[in-house]
Amino acid sequence: MSRPAKAIIKLDALRANYQLAKDLTQGQVVAVVKADAYSHGAIQCAQALSRQADAFAVACIEEALELRKNGINHPIVILEGFFEPAEVDQIQYYQLDSVIHCHEQLAILERSRLTHPIRAWLKMDSGMGRVGFMPHEYRQVWQRLNAIEKVKDIVLMTHLACADEVGIRHTVEQLEVFEKATLGLPGERSIANSAGIVAFPRAHSQWNRPGLMLYGVSPFPNSHAIEQRLKPVMELRSRIISIKDIAVGSSVGYGSNWVASRATRLGIVAIGYGDGYPRHAKNNTPVWINGQRVPLVGRVSMDMITVDLTDLDNPCVGDGVVLWGEPLPIEEIARCADTIPHQLLCNLNRVPVAYSSVAHIQGTEDPVSESA
Repeated sequence: MSRPAKAIIKLDALRANYQLAKDLTQGQVVAVVKADAYSHGAIQCAQALSRQADAFAVACIEEALELRKNGINHPIVILEGFFEPAEVDQIQYYQLDSVIHCHEQLAILERSRLTHPIRAWLKMDSGMGRVGFMPHEYRQVWQRLNAIEKVKDIVLMTHLACADEVGIRHTVEQLEVFEKATLGLPGERSIANSAGIVAFPRAHSQWNRPGLMLYGVSPFPNSHAIEQRLKPVMELRSRIISIKDIAVGSSVGYGSNWVASRATRLGIVAIGYGDGYPRHAKNNTPVWINGQRVPLVGRVSMDMITVDLTDLDNPCVGDGVVLWGEPLPIEEIARCADTIPHQLLCNLNRVPVAYSSVAHIQGTEDPVSESA
Protein backbone atom coordinates (compact mmCIF):
# COMPACT_ATOMS: atom_id res chain seq x y z
CA MET A 1 0.00 0.00 0.00
CA SER A 2 1.41 3.37 -0.99
CA ARG A 3 1.76 6.37 1.30
CA PRO A 4 -1.78 7.67 1.85
CA ALA A 5 -1.28 11.42 1.31
CA LYS A 6 -3.09 12.59 -1.83
CA ALA A 7 -4.98 15.54 -3.27
CA ILE A 8 -8.44 15.03 -4.76
CA ILE A 9 -9.40 17.58 -7.44
CA LYS A 10 -13.15 17.97 -7.98
CA LEU A 11 -13.59 19.17 -11.53
CA ASP A 12 -17.33 19.77 -11.19
CA ALA A 13 -16.54 22.28 -8.45
CA LEU A 14 -14.04 23.99 -10.76
CA ARG A 15 -16.68 24.32 -13.46
CA ALA A 16 -19.20 25.70 -10.97
CA ASN A 17 -16.74 28.34 -9.75
CA TYR A 18 -15.98 29.40 -13.32
CA GLN A 19 -19.71 29.80 -13.97
CA LEU A 20 -20.03 31.89 -10.82
CA ALA A 21 -17.37 34.27 -12.17
CA LYS A 22 -19.31 34.48 -15.44
CA ASP A 23 -22.55 35.18 -13.61
CA LEU A 24 -20.99 37.91 -11.46
CA THR A 25 -19.30 39.76 -14.30
CA GLN A 26 -21.60 39.13 -17.27
CA GLY A 27 -18.46 39.38 -19.36
CA GLN A 28 -15.79 37.12 -20.80
CA VAL A 29 -13.76 35.22 -18.24
CA VAL A 30 -10.08 34.33 -18.54
CA ALA A 31 -9.37 31.27 -16.39
CA VAL A 32 -5.99 31.79 -14.74
CA VAL A 33 -4.16 28.44 -14.73
CA LYS A 34 -0.60 29.61 -14.04
CA ALA A 35 1.64 27.71 -11.61
CA ASP A 36 0.07 24.44 -12.76
CA ALA A 37 -3.37 25.86 -11.98
CA TYR A 38 -2.31 26.63 -8.42
CA SER A 39 -1.15 22.98 -8.13
CA HIS A 40 -4.50 21.63 -9.35
CA GLY A 41 -3.05 20.57 -12.73
CA ALA A 42 -3.18 23.11 -15.55
CA ILE A 43 -3.79 20.61 -18.33
CA GLN A 44 -6.54 18.75 -16.49
CA CYS A 45 -8.23 21.95 -15.34
CA ALA A 46 -8.08 23.54 -18.79
CA GLN A 47 -9.50 20.41 -20.37
CA ALA A 48 -12.29 20.35 -17.77
CA LEU A 49 -13.16 23.98 -18.62
CA SER A 50 -12.77 23.60 -22.37
CA ARG A 51 -16.50 23.86 -23.10
CA GLN A 52 -17.00 26.91 -20.86
CA ALA A 53 -13.86 28.97 -20.89
CA ASP A 54 -13.49 32.09 -23.03
CA ALA A 55 -9.70 32.06 -22.60
CA PHE A 56 -6.90 30.93 -20.31
CA ALA A 57 -4.00 32.82 -18.72
CA VAL A 58 -0.55 31.57 -17.75
CA ALA A 59 2.60 33.20 -16.43
CA CYS A 60 5.07 32.30 -19.18
CA ILE A 61 5.35 30.80 -22.63
CA GLU A 62 6.39 27.37 -21.32
CA GLU A 63 3.05 27.07 -19.54
CA ALA A 64 1.21 28.21 -22.67
CA LEU A 65 2.94 25.65 -24.89
CA GLU A 66 2.02 22.84 -22.50
CA LEU A 67 -1.64 23.75 -22.96
CA ARG A 68 -1.35 24.01 -26.73
CA LYS A 69 0.41 20.64 -26.96
CA ASN A 70 -2.41 19.06 -24.96
CA GLY A 71 -5.21 20.21 -27.20
CA ILE A 72 -6.20 23.56 -25.69
CA ASN A 73 -7.07 25.79 -28.67
CA HIS A 74 -8.61 28.69 -26.76
CA PRO A 75 -6.97 32.11 -26.56
CA ILE A 76 -4.09 31.91 -24.05
CA VAL A 77 -2.72 35.07 -22.47
CA ILE A 78 0.90 35.11 -21.28
CA LEU A 79 0.69 37.36 -18.23
CA GLU A 80 4.41 38.17 -17.99
CA GLY A 81 4.74 38.44 -21.76
CA PHE A 82 7.93 37.39 -23.52
CA PHE A 83 11.50 37.66 -22.25
CA GLU A 84 13.50 37.47 -25.47
CA PRO A 85 12.94 37.99 -29.23
CA ALA A 86 12.85 34.27 -30.08
CA GLU A 87 9.65 33.89 -28.08
CA VAL A 88 7.80 36.24 -30.42
CA ASP A 89 8.08 33.63 -33.18
CA GLN A 90 6.51 31.04 -30.89
CA ILE A 91 3.77 33.46 -29.91
CA GLN A 92 2.93 33.89 -33.59
CA TYR A 93 3.16 30.21 -34.46
CA TYR A 94 1.03 29.02 -31.56
CA GLN A 95 -1.39 31.97 -31.78
CA LEU A 96 -0.81 33.19 -28.24
CA ASP A 97 -1.72 36.53 -26.69
CA SER A 98 1.04 38.44 -24.93
CA VAL A 99 0.96 41.08 -22.23
CA ILE A 100 3.22 44.04 -23.04
CA HIS A 101 4.31 45.71 -19.81
CA CYS A 102 7.69 47.39 -20.45
CA HIS A 103 9.59 49.39 -23.06
CA GLU A 104 11.99 46.51 -23.73
CA GLN A 105 9.13 44.25 -24.79
CA LEU A 106 7.64 46.98 -26.95
CA ALA A 107 10.98 47.54 -28.70
CA ILE A 108 11.38 43.80 -29.34
CA LEU A 109 7.92 43.69 -30.88
CA GLU A 110 8.65 46.72 -33.06
CA ARG A 111 11.82 45.02 -34.38
CA SER A 112 10.19 41.64 -34.92
CA ARG A 113 9.22 40.48 -38.37
CA LEU A 114 5.63 39.60 -37.66
CA THR A 115 3.99 37.42 -40.29
CA HIS A 116 0.81 36.54 -38.38
CA PRO A 117 -1.57 38.85 -36.51
CA ILE A 118 -1.32 38.80 -32.72
CA ARG A 119 -3.33 40.31 -29.90
CA ALA A 120 -1.49 42.36 -27.30
CA TRP A 121 -2.62 43.11 -23.75
CA LEU A 122 -1.16 46.50 -22.89
CA LYS A 123 -0.61 46.70 -19.14
CA MET A 124 -0.78 49.87 -17.09
CA ASP A 125 0.64 50.32 -13.61
CA SER A 126 -2.34 52.14 -12.15
CA GLY A 127 -1.13 51.71 -8.58
CA MET A 128 0.15 48.17 -8.18
CA GLY A 129 3.76 49.37 -8.29
CA ARG A 130 4.97 46.29 -10.09
CA VAL A 131 5.01 45.88 -13.89
CA GLY A 132 3.19 48.04 -16.42
CA PHE A 133 3.50 51.41 -18.13
CA MET A 134 2.86 54.51 -16.08
CA PRO A 135 -0.44 56.31 -16.73
CA HIS A 136 1.21 59.43 -18.18
CA GLU A 137 2.99 57.40 -20.90
CA TYR A 138 0.28 54.86 -21.58
CA ARG A 139 -1.40 56.67 -24.46
CA GLN A 140 1.89 57.20 -26.29
CA VAL A 141 2.83 53.55 -25.81
CA TRP A 142 -0.58 52.53 -27.16
CA GLN A 143 0.07 54.60 -30.27
CA ARG A 144 3.42 52.87 -30.86
CA LEU A 145 1.88 49.45 -30.33
CA ASN A 146 -1.06 50.26 -32.58
CA ALA A 147 1.34 51.29 -35.33
CA ILE A 148 2.73 47.73 -35.56
CA GLU A 149 0.96 46.31 -38.58
CA LYS A 150 0.38 42.77 -37.34
CA VAL A 151 -0.92 43.70 -33.91
CA LYS A 152 -4.56 42.96 -34.65
CA ASP A 153 -6.05 44.47 -31.51
CA ILE A 154 -4.99 45.78 -28.12
CA VAL A 155 -6.65 44.92 -24.83
CA LEU A 156 -6.24 47.69 -22.25
CA MET A 157 -5.23 46.09 -18.98
CA THR A 158 -4.32 46.79 -15.37
CA HIS A 159 -4.05 44.83 -12.13
CA LEU A 160 -5.59 45.65 -8.75
CA ALA A 161 -3.32 45.74 -5.71
CA CYS A 162 -5.77 45.89 -2.82
CA ALA A 163 -9.12 44.62 -4.07
CA ASP A 164 -9.11 42.05 -1.25
CA GLU A 165 -9.16 44.93 1.27
CA VAL A 166 -12.62 46.24 0.56
CA GLY A 167 -12.55 48.96 3.19
CA ILE A 168 -9.72 51.02 1.72
CA ARG A 169 -9.88 53.48 -1.17
CA HIS A 170 -6.85 52.32 -3.16
CA THR A 171 -8.87 50.20 -5.58
CA VAL A 172 -11.23 53.05 -6.39
CA GLU A 173 -8.23 55.29 -7.00
CA GLN A 174 -6.72 52.70 -9.33
CA LEU A 175 -9.95 52.47 -11.28
CA GLU A 176 -10.11 56.24 -11.58
CA VAL A 177 -6.51 56.41 -12.82
CA PHE A 178 -7.11 53.66 -15.38
CA GLU A 179 -10.35 55.17 -16.63
CA LYS A 180 -8.80 58.60 -17.05
CA ALA A 181 -5.67 57.34 -18.81
CA THR A 182 -7.65 55.17 -21.25
CA LEU A 183 -10.48 57.62 -21.94
CA GLY A 184 -11.22 57.59 -25.65
CA LEU A 185 -8.84 54.75 -26.49
CA PRO A 186 -10.49 51.95 -28.49
CA GLY A 187 -10.29 48.35 -27.41
CA GLU A 188 -11.58 45.98 -24.79
CA ARG A 189 -10.58 46.28 -21.14
CA SER A 190 -9.34 43.80 -18.53
CA ILE A 191 -9.13 44.83 -14.87
CA ALA A 192 -10.68 42.50 -12.31
CA ASN A 193 -8.91 39.66 -10.53
CA SER A 194 -10.86 37.37 -8.17
CA ALA A 195 -11.28 39.99 -5.46
CA GLY A 196 -12.20 42.64 -8.01
CA ILE A 197 -14.83 40.37 -9.52
CA VAL A 198 -16.47 39.82 -6.15
CA ALA A 199 -16.12 43.19 -4.44
CA PHE A 200 -15.87 45.82 -7.17
CA PRO A 201 -18.51 45.65 -9.91
CA ARG A 202 -16.99 48.83 -11.32
CA ALA A 203 -13.91 46.75 -12.18
CA HIS A 204 -15.91 44.35 -14.35
CA SER A 205 -15.06 44.69 -18.02
CA GLN A 206 -14.98 42.72 -21.26
CA TRP A 207 -12.25 40.40 -19.94
CA ASN A 208 -12.13 39.34 -16.28
CA ARG A 209 -9.32 37.27 -14.79
CA PRO A 210 -10.25 35.02 -11.85
CA GLY A 211 -7.50 32.93 -10.33
CA LEU A 212 -7.94 31.87 -6.71
CA MET A 213 -11.75 31.87 -6.78
CA LEU A 214 -11.75 29.31 -9.61
CA TYR A 215 -10.33 26.83 -7.13
CA GLY A 216 -13.04 27.51 -4.58
CA VAL A 217 -10.97 29.73 -2.30
CA SER A 218 -12.01 33.16 -1.11
CA PRO A 219 -9.60 35.93 -2.12
CA PHE A 220 -10.33 37.88 1.07
CA PRO A 221 -8.23 37.61 4.25
CA ASN A 222 -11.28 37.77 6.47
CA SER A 223 -14.60 35.95 6.32
CA HIS A 224 -16.71 36.99 3.31
CA ALA A 225 -20.12 35.96 2.02
CA ILE A 226 -18.58 34.65 -1.21
CA GLU A 227 -17.29 31.64 0.73
CA GLN A 228 -20.84 30.27 0.78
CA ARG A 229 -21.01 30.35 -3.04
CA LEU A 230 -17.58 28.97 -3.86
CA LYS A 231 -17.00 25.22 -4.03
CA PRO A 232 -13.57 23.98 -2.85
CA VAL A 233 -11.86 22.15 -5.69
CA MET A 234 -8.99 20.51 -3.81
CA GLU A 235 -9.28 18.19 -0.86
CA LEU A 236 -5.91 17.31 0.70
CA ARG A 237 -6.16 13.94 2.41
CA SER A 238 -4.09 11.43 4.30
CA ARG A 239 -4.58 8.78 6.99
CA ILE A 240 -3.61 8.04 10.58
CA ILE A 241 -0.57 5.74 10.52
CA SER A 242 0.00 5.33 14.26
CA ILE A 243 -1.81 5.90 17.58
CA LYS A 244 -0.17 6.13 20.98
CA ASP A 245 -1.03 7.25 24.52
CA ILE A 246 1.18 9.66 26.46
CA ALA A 247 1.15 10.84 30.06
CA VAL A 248 0.76 14.32 31.51
CA GLY A 249 3.96 16.29 31.00
CA SER A 250 5.10 14.41 27.90
CA SER A 251 6.25 16.54 24.99
CA VAL A 252 5.64 16.10 21.27
CA GLY A 253 7.73 16.89 18.21
CA TYR A 254 10.90 18.80 17.37
CA GLY A 255 11.71 21.46 19.94
CA SER A 256 9.24 19.90 22.42
CA ASN A 257 7.09 23.00 22.10
CA TRP A 258 3.86 21.19 23.01
CA VAL A 259 3.50 19.44 26.39
CA ALA A 260 0.49 17.33 27.35
CA SER A 261 -1.61 18.87 30.13
CA ARG A 262 -3.64 15.65 30.45
CA ALA A 263 -3.34 11.99 29.54
CA THR A 264 -3.47 12.25 25.76
CA ARG A 265 -4.11 9.94 22.83
CA LEU A 266 -2.02 11.00 19.84
CA GLY A 267 -2.49 10.23 16.17
CA ILE A 268 0.36 10.40 13.66
CA VAL A 269 -0.71 11.46 10.16
CA ALA A 270 1.31 10.90 6.99
CA ILE A 271 1.63 14.49 5.79
CA GLY A 272 4.27 17.14 6.38
CA TYR A 273 6.04 20.16 4.99
CA GLY A 274 7.74 17.90 2.44
CA ASP A 275 4.26 17.52 0.95
CA GLY A 276 3.42 21.20 1.21
CA TYR A 277 1.57 21.20 4.51
CA PRO A 278 2.70 24.44 6.20
CA ARG A 279 5.60 24.00 8.60
CA HIS A 280 4.49 27.05 10.56
CA ALA A 281 0.99 25.77 11.30
CA LYS A 282 0.41 26.52 14.96
CA ASN A 283 -0.68 24.21 17.74
CA ASN A 284 -4.48 23.74 17.56
CA THR A 285 -4.62 24.13 13.78
CA PRO A 286 -7.63 21.93 12.95
CA VAL A 287 -7.67 18.74 10.92
CA TRP A 288 -10.80 16.73 10.09
CA ILE A 289 -11.14 13.11 11.19
CA ASN A 290 -14.33 11.02 11.31
CA GLY A 291 -16.58 14.06 11.03
CA GLN A 292 -14.85 16.03 13.80
CA ARG A 293 -12.20 18.70 14.12
CA VAL A 294 -9.15 17.66 16.08
CA PRO A 295 -6.14 19.88 16.90
CA LEU A 296 -2.60 19.72 15.59
CA VAL A 297 -0.03 19.39 18.39
CA GLY A 298 3.72 19.87 18.13
CA ARG A 299 5.73 21.08 15.18
CA VAL A 300 5.02 19.93 11.66
CA SER A 301 7.73 17.53 10.47
CA MET A 302 8.84 16.88 6.90
CA ASP A 303 6.70 13.75 6.55
CA MET A 304 4.34 13.67 9.53
CA ILE A 305 2.12 15.70 11.80
CA THR A 306 0.74 14.79 15.23
CA VAL A 307 -2.86 15.41 16.29
CA ASP A 308 -4.70 15.10 19.58
CA LEU A 309 -7.29 12.30 19.32
CA THR A 310 -8.28 12.28 23.00
CA ASP A 311 -11.80 13.62 22.41
CA LEU A 312 -12.43 11.50 19.31
CA ASP A 313 -14.49 8.32 19.69
CA ASN A 314 -12.73 5.11 18.72
CA PRO A 315 -10.02 6.40 16.38
CA CYS A 316 -8.17 3.72 14.44
CA VAL A 317 -5.01 3.43 12.41
CA GLY A 318 -6.08 3.91 8.79
CA ASP A 319 -8.81 6.47 9.53
CA GLY A 320 -9.05 9.13 6.84
CA VAL A 321 -7.84 12.66 7.53
CA VAL A 322 -8.71 15.86 5.63
CA LEU A 323 -6.10 18.61 5.94
CA TRP A 324 -8.12 21.09 3.88
CA GLY A 325 -11.10 20.87 1.59
CA GLU A 326 -14.87 21.07 1.78
CA PRO A 327 -15.19 20.28 5.50
CA LEU A 328 -12.18 22.42 6.44
CA PRO A 329 -11.58 25.67 4.52
CA ILE A 330 -8.03 26.22 3.31
CA GLU A 331 -8.46 29.88 4.24
CA GLU A 332 -8.62 28.86 7.91
CA ILE A 333 -5.49 26.72 7.64
CA ALA A 334 -3.66 29.61 5.99
CA ARG A 335 -4.57 31.92 8.86
CA CYS A 336 -3.30 29.35 11.35
CA ALA A 337 0.03 29.33 9.51
CA ASP A 338 0.27 33.11 9.04
CA THR A 339 0.23 32.78 5.27
CA ILE A 340 -2.20 32.94 2.34
CA PRO A 341 -4.08 30.13 0.56
CA HIS A 342 -2.18 30.84 -2.67
CA GLN A 343 1.06 29.75 -1.02
CA LEU A 344 -0.40 26.61 0.50
CA LEU A 345 -1.71 25.52 -2.88
CA CYS A 346 1.42 26.41 -4.83
CA ASN A 347 3.70 24.69 -2.30
CA LEU A 348 2.00 21.33 -2.75
CA ASN A 349 4.67 18.75 -3.53
CA ARG A 350 5.16 14.99 -3.73
CA VAL A 351 1.44 14.33 -3.26
CA PRO A 352 -0.28 12.21 -5.92
CA VAL A 353 -3.21 14.02 -7.53
CA ALA A 354 -6.52 12.34 -8.39
CA TYR A 355 -9.24 13.89 -10.55
CA SER A 356 -12.96 13.41 -10.21
CA SER A 357 -15.91 14.86 -12.09
CA VAL A 358 -18.20 13.95 -9.21
CA ALA A 359 -17.77 15.42 -5.74
CA HIS A 360 -16.50 12.78 -3.31
CA ILE A 361 -17.57 12.24 0.26
CA GLN A 362 -14.34 12.59 2.19
CA GLY A 363 -12.43 9.45 2.89
CA THR A 364 -14.82 6.99 1.19
CA GLU A 365 -14.37 6.77 -2.59
CA ASP A 366 -11.52 5.80 -4.81
CA PRO A 367 -10.44 8.47 -7.29
CA VAL A 368 -11.54 8.26 -10.90
CA SER A 369 -8.07 8.82 -12.35
CA GLU A 370 -4.65 9.62 -11.03
CA SER A 371 -1.46 11.39 -12.10
CA ALA A 372 1.66 11.87 -10.03
